[in-house]
Parts: sequence; C-alpha cells; structure tokens
Amino acid sequence: MNDNAGKTALVIGGSRGIGRAIALRLAQSGLDIWLTYQGNHSAASEVKSEIEKKGAKCETISFDISNYDATKAALEKRTDEHPPHVVVYNAGIAKDNLMVWMTKEEWESVISVNLTGFYNVMNAVLFPMLREKRGRIVVVSSASGQIGQAGQVNYSASKAGLIGAVKALAREIGKKNILVNAVAPGLIDTDMTASLEKDKLLPLIPLKRIGSPEDVASVVNFLCTEENMYIHGQVIGINGGLAI
Repeated sequence: MNDNAGKTALVIGGSRGIGRAIALRLAQSGLDIWLTYQGNHSAASEVKSEIEKKGAKCETISFDISNYDATKAALEKRTDEHPPHVVVYNAGIAKDNLMVWMTKEEWESVISVNLTGFYNVMNAVLFPMLREKRGRIVVVSSASGQIGQAGQVNYSASKAGLIGAVKALAREIGKKNILVNAVAPGLIDTDMTASLEKDKLLPLIPLKRIGSPEDVASVVNFLCTEENMYIHGQVIGINGGLAI
C-alpha cells in the first residue's frame, strides 16, 4: 500500500476527537475518506473541508451505527460497488456508572454502539473486501478493555469484546490478505475525557503526559498504510505506559 492514490478509507466515527485525527492522517497519506458520523453535521463538515485541503476526496455519511438497517442502507451498496481498502472502526460512547447503580439503558446503549455497531459495519462491508482479497481493518478499543476500569463495566465490556472480535476475525480472514488489528488508547485528550481530573491520573502514566488524538492516529496510519506489514490479530496499546 505504498501508493495510496485512488484508495479509500472508511472511517467510522470520524467527525471528532480520535476519529477526526485518524481521518486527517489517512488523508495526508493520500487516501480518500468516507467519513461517518451520527448527528454533528457541523463537525463533519469541518473535517471534510480539512481533508479536501490536503488534496484528498471526502464523502460524509450520517447514520446511527447501532441501527442495523440504517448501517446497511448507508454502507452496503456503496461498499459493494467500491470496496474500501481500509476500514477504521472508531465509534464509541461512554455512560459511566458503578455497576450497582447502572441502568439497563446505560448498559445496552454502550454495548449497542461500541460492540454491536462493529457487527453492523462488518456485515455491510466485509464480503466486498473478501471478494477483492485485500484490505486493512483497524478497530479502536481502549486500555479499559485490557485492564478494566471501575465505573466503566459497560464500557470495559464493550471494548474487551472488540478485542476478542478482532482476534477471531483475524483468524478467519487473514488468508484473504486482509489484515485485522486493534489499538487500545489510554488517557487521550478528547471531549470524552474532558471532565476527568487529569492531575490525579498523571502519576499513573510513566510518560507523565496525556496522550493526543494524533498519537493514536499515527499508529493507525502505520497499520493502514505501511507496505511491509506482518502485524495481524494484535492489540497495540497507545497509553504512555498506563497499561504495561
């Protein structure tokens, strides 16, 4: 994948934070972007403009990732006609609460977006990629899915589920020349972590700094575009040493 001209990356959840940084970095590497988002039209429009300034094409696609029919309608025909070379699954929400107080809605909504959404996307795009016998799939999991986090039983379960899905899918489709990996970010400076007391968390991080979305995007870009690639079915931590 040394020459990325004419190749397309489908970035699920690409309008803000880590997804935005990934979309911009892949565009910088020469890939055209299909950028999906749920409802923040202004944010998606801004990212689209930034991508186009880099000389790449960008199509924005709005739908609810947790809705199977909506995902299928948004992606199936498009990807069947033009199978993406890269798929990055970055959709995710958090509704933190102690398990003893966690509501059914808090559990189901997080699992539905973070984990079931992955099934919805793969169900729509995987067959065309298998037909082409090429591609890269990168899933954005979390350090919480590796080591667990109090107050995040729902979030940790969903992100751990993605890790299991990546490992199993890698065994299924590696023979078709499709590489599947996950990244597991730690504490990254995004809207999702804005309310955290970061000064209390910094002592837990050996690098003594909060990660940036660009820190994650650089690793994802490597997994998606590096020509000499023998990394498959792996989970790469991007956490400053928080989880070792």
